[in-house]
Amino acid sequence: MTKIQVNGALLAYDEAGTGSPVVLLHAGIADRRMWRDQIAPLATRHRVISVDLRGYGESELPPSAFAHHDDVVGLLDALGLASAALVGCSFGGAVAIDTALAHPHRVSALALLGTAVSGHEWSEQTNELWENLVGDVDPEDFAATAAGEVRFWVVGPEREPTDVDPELVAFATEMDERALAAELALSAVDVAELDPPAIGRLTELTMPVLVAAGAADVPDIRHLADRIAAEAPQAVRLPDVPNAAHLLPLERPTQINTPLLTFLP
Repeated sequence: MTKIQVNGALLAYDEAGTGSPVVLLHAGIADRRMWRDQIAPLATRHRVISVDLRGYGESELPPSAFAHHDDVVGLLDALGLASAALVGCSFGGAVAIDTALAHPHRVSALALLGTAVSGHEWSEQTNELWENLVGDVDPEDFAATAAGEVRFWVVGPEREPTDVDPELVAFATEMDERALAAELALSAVDVAELDPPAIGRLTELTMPVLVAAGAADVPDIRHLADRIAAEAPQAVRLPDVPNAAHLLPLERPTQINTPLLTFLP
């Protein structure tokens, strides 16, 4: 692990390999450790950088205002990179999209795995699924909240916890408890959002885009993948990965690593 100064904050990252640069952006319920099965395979062809976004994992959270998408470009600047391919999962995918819209010349390609999109409003169906699977939990009870979020996102609405590798559930829960503490701290900081948000600007994503989702993920995520594929001019939509939910790179690394190696420039 290395730390680097980016826009007034020390961000933690890991790096491996040589070649064209690829930056891995983690989900909001995780940290850079979620890419544990991608580093070595991608490093055979690429300079792979997995970073903890500001406030998450081992990265700092100074009290000053910032934007995650500006931090990504600040990381490229600090590493002396003119551009990079961005691989993002969930919230990390939303950050990747925002970065590509705010700084299009710095992003050579986008790979979006179970991605969120800034400005998207969750459907009533997804809200009802949340109520049914999670219900009301005390947001300051990180253990209870993480258990609910892992049930919703990592297990998924169409599976039972016994259908999922218990090591994956335990690892995701540990990461999510830490991420929840990060999000509580982030709520006290001015985090700038992309304006206008990405949901109405997907046609501006003119770089190559790869989109994937898990067949067991919540419906909104699969619909967002369809929408990105329909609107981004150079998007390719992979078939939904069978028996996989939100953390695709962790749950089905082979099904993700193979298309990534084919797609990444």
